[in-house]
Amino acid sequence: MTPTPNQEAAPARRGPIVAYPAAGILLSLVAAWLLLLTTPDARDDERAFTTAPACTAPGGAGSDCLRTVTAVLDRTEKETGRKTPSYWLYLTEADGTSTRTRIESDLERLPAARAGANIEVTYWQDQIRYVDIGPDRHYTNADPRKSFRLPLSIGLLLGIWGATFLTAAAATAWSRRRSPRAFPWQVGLTVTGGTFLTLFGAMAAWNSDNIGDALQLTGVACGVVLGLCALIAPFLHRRHRGDDTIALKPSVPAEEACFPGLIMGEVPYAGHAGYLVAGPGVLATTPDPTGAFHRKAAPRTLTPLRVRPPYLTDPTGRPDYDGRAVVVECEDNGVPVLVVTRKKDAPAVLGALGPVPGR
Repeated sequence: MTPTPNQEAAPARRGPIVAYPAAGILLSLVAAWLLLLTTPDARDDERAFTTAPACTAPGGAGSDCLRTVTAVLDRTEKETGRKTPSYWLYLTEADGTSTRTRIESDLERLPAARAGANIEVTYWQDQIRYVDIGPDRHYTNADPRKSFRLPLSIGLLLGIWGATFLTAAAATAWSRRRSPRAFPWQVGLTVTGGTFLTLFGAMAAWNSDNIGDALQLTGVACGVVLGLCALIAPFLHRRHRGDDTIALKPSVPAEEACFPGLIMGEVPYAGHAGYLVAGPGVLATTPDPTGAFHRKAAPRTLTPLRVRPPYLTDPTGRPDYDGRAVVVECEDNGVPVLVVTRKKDAPAVLGALGPVPGR
């Protein structure tokens, strides 16, 4: 006898159906803000900086021209906790103004970067953009060149993840009408493809010289990933169609083993203790990870029927074990009972309960 689950999902199992679209919409909105506003602004700043002329009028503070002043290097301070050598430069300009700026460079290899040295500091829009120490030019942490890469990378990452969540929501809604599985293969394939595409999109943005190249590379990657998913989908469809019973051989341990698991159902030995103890002719629940205390043994009348994947229709509180859970459907004198554990531990449960009838 195999229990036939109600196709209506338990309320607690409807979470992904609501969470996926909400997360997808939120991530898409943030991505749109980054890609349509922040990234173009950063790109415009880069163009304005690289084409800015030198200031000709005295002062030039706050303007879009490059204002270069002479300063004395008072001291340097190494920035700790960074893999790339980074130093703060403490400066006093010719008019007595004291300031500081940070550059990523190994000053120990620059003999000209010594206390008391005269250097040139170049401002653009009231921020120091680069300093000239002897014959060497070093751009500061306020360098606007390639600054569009960070928002573009994050925008593509969030945008692809948003599309992945929306697609996963559609796949979940579609698969629910055909299978009660809590983890349908359509969602797994969508998330896997989206993950690879997200990583590629972020890398493409970070290694491109302009926005167009990054979007073009990401578009090519989308085509490749969609093509691979289209090739894999028929194989997964054939593999998961029909009976979803999982074939596992019982394994009776030589001594008792304790592992994560629950017994669920309208029986006195069910509960949320968190661990199962399985041994020769013994299956018990316990809250103790060692399996030594507060054990509640299942009776010999508990009979296994089959092993299957988790269902959306399972009772509230059924653990997922990071996607590795399986459910051993059982009955105890006609009462349905579910034993939930990790797939690698399910053979020990079968070994403790005895063979599945008819298998």
